[in-house]
Amino acid sequence: MSVTLQQIHQAQRILAEHMTPAPLVRSYALEQALKLRGDRRVWIKDYGWTPVGSFKLMGALYWMSQHAQGLDARPVAAHSSGNFASGLSYAGHRFGARVIIVMPESAPRVKFENTRRYGAEVRTYDITTDHQTGVRDRLAKEISEQERALQASPYDDPYVIAGNGVGGLEIVQALRDAGRKLSHFVCAVSGGGLMAGHALAIADGFPQARIVGVEPDQADDFRQSRIEGRRVRLPKPTSICDGLLSYDVGEHNWPILKRLVSDSVVCSDQETKRAMAWLYQAHGLRTEPSGAITTAALLEGRIALDIQDQSDAVGADQEGDIVVVLSGRNIDEEVFTKYLKDVA
Repeated sequence: MSVTLQQIHQAQRILAEHMTPAPLVRSYALEQALKLRGDRRVWIKDYGWTPVGSFKLMGALYWMSQHAQGLDARPVAAHSSGNFASGLSYAGHRFGARVIIVMPESAPRVKFENTRRYGAEVRTYDITTDHQTGVRDRLAKEISEQERALQASPYDDPYVIAGNGVGGLEIVQALRDAGRKLSHFVCAVSGGGLMAGHALAIADGFPQARIVGVEPDQADDFRQSRIEGRRVRLPKPTSICDGLLSYDVGEHNWPILKRLVSDSVVCSDQETKRAMAWLYQAHGLRTEPSGAITTAALLEGRIALDIQDQSDAVGADQEGDIVVVLSGRNIDEEVFTKYLKDVA
């Protein structure tokens, strides 16, 4: 099953019944920091404003809307580092479904709280040895077999991709309404569900925009996949970006990413920490590392923003704006404080 723009538009209508769109906020501070010329603007799509503090709610809601009626009292189960867990929990709450989540025992406390707040049951595992034991997938399989649970993927599912794509539609519609053009779209990549959905909408709305994926330098399965021309699986991805530690890009996501993503860059954990501090100082935002890494890529100069050679494509009188996705803001306060001290 392929994901279409029509499906993303359908998802937008359904999501409107359950959540308010995350804001697209102009960042004057980023414009100044990047020394942009002319009338170019930078916009932050801040998914920290959703009911569960991350973008994962969109894919979870649309997935649940397409499966809830056929559950027949069966539970829904999924593994998640925490944000899809809370998104699926919220979706289960809205659609009256029981939800069971497999989460790392080391996940941020706030992600456990968000997940349990809407009634989901949580079962934990040791993520530090999962690459050897495969306990995460084994637990999910046991839940499926013993409790007849329907499995939901955090990213590798057409309905999840389409739900996430609603955010991309919102970006396109907001920029068009403001009479703006887009030169760069910057988004984190892990399993690829966020980027795949957004890329479909962005590429349709602004075909000449460069779509740039960002990953931790020790969890760069997508970058390596682009180099190899095939899906590459990492033995043990490592980063403070706990939401970006998938072993590989999803099967449904890879063809979309391969076709639409223009470039892939990486940032170190220390660079991500600096971006977290910058976002806090410039905008008062307490962000999780997975949400801040895209801003890090801009601040560290990882992305070439001078597009004079593309001026004919986006308009000679206006080079185009930049949209950066802040995917989530779920981090425990003491951890956030420690990271800021690390770069003070």
